[in-house]
Amino acid sequence: MPVGLLLLFVLPALVPARAPRPARLDVPGALLVTTGTAALIYGLVEAGDAGWADASTLLPLAGAAVAYAAFAAVERAGRAPLMDLRMFTRRPVLAGAFLMLIATALLIAFFFLGSVYLQHIRGFSPLRTGLVFLPVAVATGIGAHLGSRLVGRIGSRPTAVAGLAVAAAGAVPPTRLSETGSVYAGLLPGFVIASLGIGAVFVTATTTALAMVEHRVAGLASGVVNTFHEVGGSIGVAVVSTVAAAGFERGSAGGFGDAFTVCAATAAAGAVLSLGLVPRGKPRPAGGPHVH
Repeated sequence: MPVGLLLLFVLPALVPARAPRPARLDVPGALLVTTGTAALIYGLVEAGDAGWADASTLLPLAGAAVAYAAFAAVERAGRAPLMDLRMFTRRPVLAGAFLMLIATALLIAFFFLGSVYLQHIRGFSPLRTGLVFLPVAVATGIGAHLGSRLVGRIGSRPTAVAGLAVAAAGAVPPTRLSETGSVYAGLLPGFVIASLGIGAVFVTATTTALAMVEHRVAGLASGVVNTFHEVGGSIGVAVVSTVAAAGFERGSAGGFGDAFTVCAATAAAGAVLSLGLVPRGKPRPAGGPHVH
């Protein structure tokens, strides 16, 4: 918040306005979409703690649906809407949002499940747990680098499908987690393989959404994709924590194996859906690299 407030005052003095007259800010639309997104994320987080049938989950999710419906009505009726809803009819933006949703849900779910498993089942300290995840972070960066090259050479669709297929393969070994055995042989290799694929999907998502649309709507497309990034992380944690709840309570690894099975199935389904959703062709350069 302090950084945002600082930018709010500094930007008007440093960035010249291109329009002859300042554009009107769609305050009702901004409030509705922000409230709806906040309620959605809060409801998803509560689902992981209280369950999907609890009032603390259902009420925020219902409120989010109402806020989004009101937002759509306001945007259709407004003369200076915050968002052109026709953006969601653009296939590159939809594909980028979908890929970002899946990739973020998988990555955050892996980190969440891995952290809980290592600390509560295997007795690792927070510091040791963080050190175990260092190779995963490196692999994600390597995957993003490889993905940026592959997108330019073979196109978005093959890169997205291959990345999600690799993520699905990496999620298979952790489905056999137990209370004993080597963490570095049973957990870490799968995480590293999965993160390679997820890193490539991140780059494919942003590149597809931004480089395949006109420059004038690139900012809006970026906002859509980043919103799905935040929602994806919340969905990932909510779903896997619900599936693995039995393991949390009993201190056993069985629930974690079930949760990783869900991750593997989600990645595989995402790869299949990408065959029809992600556009063919290679994204054209758009004045600079797009990174996550």
